Amino acid sequence: MDVLVGDVLVMKKPHPCGSREWKVTRVGMDFKMVCAGCGHQVMIPRSKAEKNIKKILRDGVEV
Repeated sequence: MDVLVGDVLVMKKPHPCGSREWKVTRVGMDFKMVCAGCGHQVMIPRSKAEKNIKKILRDGVEV
């Protein structure tokens, strides 16, 4: 899966704040992401993140 820094990931399950969108700030074996709703930062393994991605938005356009 081609995920780049700056992409917005729309996930299958919402964050407890209600937002499903996460902005990617680091890519590697782990993804570092910031919640678009509340600003919470998380690092999760790439394999777990890729399973939960519904769609990828790059510059506001679905990839």
